[in-house]
Amino acid sequence: MKARISRIIQGIELPSYQTVESAGFDIAAGEDIIVKPGVITIIPTGLVIEAPVGYYLQLNPRSSLAVKKGLMLSNGVGTIDRDYSGPTDQIYLQVFNFGKADVEIKKGERLVNGIFLPVQQVEWVESVGTPREEDRGGHGSTGGYQLGTEHA
Repeated sequence: MKARISRIIQGIELPSYQTVESAGFDIAAGEDIIVKPGVITIIPTGLVIEAPVGYYLQLNPRSSLAVKKGLMLSNGVGTIDRDYSGPTDQIYLQVFNFGKADVEIKKGERLVNGIFLPVQQVEWVESVGTPREEDRGGHGSTGGYQLGTEHA
């Protein structure tokens, strides 16, 4: 499989797989930046990536991001559609610093894993009433949680 990529910040490394059997490739910060505590910060990668036809790019935090840096992706995961690949469609990472101190990010520091996943779009079939006739029990019901209940 091949994917098109452009560097819009010169001198940055292209994403790379760290081992022969890595599922995801690492994407790094495109510039030095400080992430303040309790703040969401946008980090440029300097990359425009076009997923192969029929795929999208999913960005996941590296497993060490929270433990080593005290950061998390503020949106959990990133979804980069194939058509977000124009001349200025740089990939940015939204990170949240949940710690109490500034976090220093250096240009070239690997922050997320990228994985290309297949796209399957559905055609909606609207029905009268709900799709099923019986309730399953509500939000979180298989784990014993019910909306409106308090927990410690």
